[in-house]
Amino acid sequence: MAAAGLRAFATRGPGWRWRGRGAPLSAGVCSRSEPGARPTSARQRDGIRNIVLSDPKKRNALSLAMLKSLQTDLLHESESKDLRVIIISAEGPVFSSGHDLKELTDERSPDYHAEVFQTCSEVMMLIQNHPVPIIAMVNGLATAAGCQLVASCDIAVASDKSSFATPGVNIGLFCSTPGVALGRAVPRKVALEMLFTGEPISAQEALLHGLLSKVVPAEQLEEETMRIARKIASLSRRVVSLGKAAFYRQLPQDLRTAYHLTSQTMVDNVALQDGQEGIKAFIQKRKPIWSQSNS
Repeated sequence: MAAAGLRAFATRGPGWRWRGRGAPLSAGVCSRSEPGARPTSARQRDGIRNIVLSDPKKRNALSLAMLKSLQTDLLHESESKDLRVIIISAEGPVFSSGHDLKELTDERSPDYHAEVFQTCSEVMMLIQNHPVPIIAMVNGLATAAGCQLVASCDIAVASDKSSFATPGVNIGLFCSTPGVALGRAVPRKVALEMLFTGEPISAQEALLHGLLSKVVPAEQLEEETMRIARKIASLSRRVVSLGKAAFYRQLPQDLRTAYHLTSQTMVDNVALQDGQEGIKAFIQKRKPIWSQSNS
């Protein structure tokens, strides 16, 4: 799904990159209070891209503009060897409150509503299809499509004050699309209780049920998330990318097919330059030197 878009951006050199809400990702620093500012911001250093939902006054609602801005930040130079991992976080006490309900009234056309939900679905699928791991760093409330975003990420780290809910049923709008990601992240009965009641679960409950990877005190959230990101960034991008794709490809398969697919992936992995480098480094009791190539 994302392959064509992933190739749409040219590769640039390493180092800091910062995108203020009114400018594209590029070297330098941009003001974040410009007229017509975009609702996300991004910076990149040492292979780690930080994307921030930056509309706290609207509780970081996933408006169509927010979704398109997030999609752009995810796709930007996504095939560059300099990108190893992405972190998605948010400004303010709410990670994301989900869709902007003002965009879902009958003042907008059904075609507009369809565009909102289709774009949201594309962003969620892009996260899974993206060549590098994507980490959600959550410090606050994540509801509806905001909870969907957390569930869609490969790894999710949250502060102990965070909470998660799919409360659409309470306002007559069942969280059907959030249910896709939620139902693939937590047991069915947990997902359905959240969907049928709209009641929130705590960070500890979310960790217990598999929605989160880790829960830490708020003051340790960034440190722990960056620790995970740096570890991933230190590894072979090509190997991690191959492994991520294989993991998601085998999940819906029966056991025999899953082993067939992943056995071939292992063969392909062994044939990679970095696969051979890692094996030889282990045998020779030295640190591997990963290639800078994506192939």
